[in-house]
Amino acid sequence: MKKAFLLASASLFTTTFSYAAGEGWMQDFEAAKLKASEMNKDLLLDFTGSDWCPPCKDLSSRILSQDSFKTEASKNYILVELDFPNDKSKITPAISAQNQELLKLYEVKGYPTILLIDAQGRPYGQTGHRPGTPEDYLAHLAELQKNKESRDAEFAKAEKAEGAEKAKALYAGLKNVPENHYKHYSETIEAIKANDPDDESGMMAEKARKEAAAKVAAEFQQKMAGLEKDLSTAIEANDTSKAMSLIDEFIVKEKLEGQQKQQTLSIKINVLMRNNDLDGIEKVADDIIAINPEGNFSKMVRSFKETRLQDLKKEKAQADADKKEEVPAEKK
Repeated sequence: MKKAFLLASASLFTTTFSYAAGEGWMQDFEAAKLKASEMNKDLLLDFTGSDWCPPCKDLSSRILSQDSFKTEASKNYILVELDFPNDKSKITPAISAQNQELLKLYEVKGYPTILLIDAQGRPYGQTGHRPGTPEDYLAHLAELQKNKESRDAEFAKAEKAEGAEKAKALYAGLKNVPENHYKHYSETIEAIKANDPDDESGMMAEKARKEAAAKVAAEFQQKMAGLEKDLSTAIEANDTSKAMSLIDEFIVKEKLEGQQKQQTLSIKINVLMRNNDLDGIEKVADDIIAINPEGNFSKMVRSFKETRLQDLKKEKAQADADKKEEVPAEKK
């Protein structure tokens, strides 16, 4: 009887401890994984800064803490809060250490981050702060859930295939999950390599292409750092003409095209803004948009031109009108 009582007490303690984050939310990740496996559910991880992060507080109060959300979400997920509070008394040292490890494991870069993972710990969906109601957020999660459904459908095909066909199905499934979480699918990636030495799936070719693109991007950023250093010197000397020439020369020297050229030209807007040269800014905006009128960068610049720039023009026109109305004291 005494042994049974101790076991029951331990079980009660574990349950209380695991749900310390709040009703319906667990803190103990391993306990949550076990529960997810037993109940055939996935996990919803909320990486949050509960007492200092404004978007986290908003998401929690407006959506995650609402009964309507928890009731529906808990049908598919074990809810896990991974908190990084300023007030360390809010979580135990063990949970704090666990959360730090999970932060590194899933390479979380900001708060709040919501991850959907299966009971094996493999992510298939990632999101964060969003506007709307609990129902809106649940609908968004349902869309992310489709990633897993597509992933698993392709993985099921792979089970019935061999060789390159097996690899193609595995890679098709893998492409349904966030690429930044591929490392959690190491077994899948190794299976693709083993079954596809000639890379008929295209996975290795795609990997090489992206690595090459990343290298080019890193080299470009280094060159941009050099340009920014030269620009700082010109701007400190209040030499706008020199700064604009440096930008044009950089574009020609590096043979920039597309979005890289657009991004570099956009530096001119910052330079001209210092002198309140609104007409010059509008011309630069038009030059940027002309490079790729339908591109995302052009849409952003077009929005700036049609809203913020027009507001600045009105403010300048009003300021000029006010100056004209002023009568010098000696002429009164």
